[in-house]
Amino acid sequence: MKSGLVLEGGAMRGLFTAGVLDVLMENRVRFDGLIGVSAGACFGCNYKSGQIGRVIRYNKRFARDPRYCSWRSFFRTGDLFNADFCYRELPTTLDVFDATAFEANPMEFYLVVTDCSTGKPVYQRIDQADEKAFQWIQASASMPIVSRPVAIDGGEYLDGGLSDAIPLRYFESLGYDRNVVITTRPRGYRKPPEGKLRLWKLFLRRLPKVCDAMQSRSERYNASLDYLDSRVQSGQAFLIAPEQPLEISRISHDPDQMQRVYDTGRTAGERNLSAILEFLSRSESKIGRR
Repeated sequence: MKSGLVLEGGAMRGLFTAGVLDVLMENRVRFDGLIGVSAGACFGCNYKSGQIGRVIRYNKRFARDPRYCSWRSFFRTGDLFNADFCYRELPTTLDVFDATAFEANPMEFYLVVTDCSTGKPVYQRIDQADEKAFQWIQASASMPIVSRPVAIDGGEYLDGGLSDAIPLRYFESLGYDRNVVITTRPRGYRKPPEGKLRLWKLFLRRLPKVCDAMQSRSERYNASLDYLDSRVQSGQAFLIAPEQPLEISRISHDPDQMQRVYDTGRTAGERNLSAILEFLSRSESKIGRR
């Protein structure tokens, strides 16, 4: 029996996830594998490296730094989140990512990207915290229109949330049959049909399959939520979700707002800690809580 941790994205909503993860790390809760999407990949890699507090620390530190996330960066580089700063300078110099600890941890780490040529998900396992690993993490979090596709080994990739935002089925297919899933929307949320499709088609005319993925995104996302609910009800998954909408935009420059969302995640982690431990320790569990 293999235990897994499945992390949805959501840009700055992912600070909720970071709060939960820090509580789990502080209490030495271990999983056999982790799969993250978008912010779930960016923030989740710190679980494998064991760096408690790193996510909230660097987000608050650079919240108002135009090198981190700004329209200046977008117009200069084509990326709202400056790729050189976020995925190179920051983890190697400014708030160092512990590559040695990441590689020494036996927990398997996966992330999801969307293949721009097909609009389909690609699931990538990351074992080494090298330059290519950060390219995959960048790709998983590269939102269309405000990010350039990330070129890796002859392919082009964008945000994994376009094609598989909650990859529970995929993780189960790898043998992870006891999964804790952290979402950044409240339980019961359902995504409405995508609006502004003409605008998407205009900006993504070079990437028609990405546009198609965006157009059908709500259907896939809601189907994933329905499947997640069924697995929670059967006792095969444990769901942690915010009780209320997090009230933070996908992009935020407010350190206090970031701290509030992170603290909300910590509260959820602390509230569910004993139930998570019970869920992971029991061979037959009927637990399914927020």
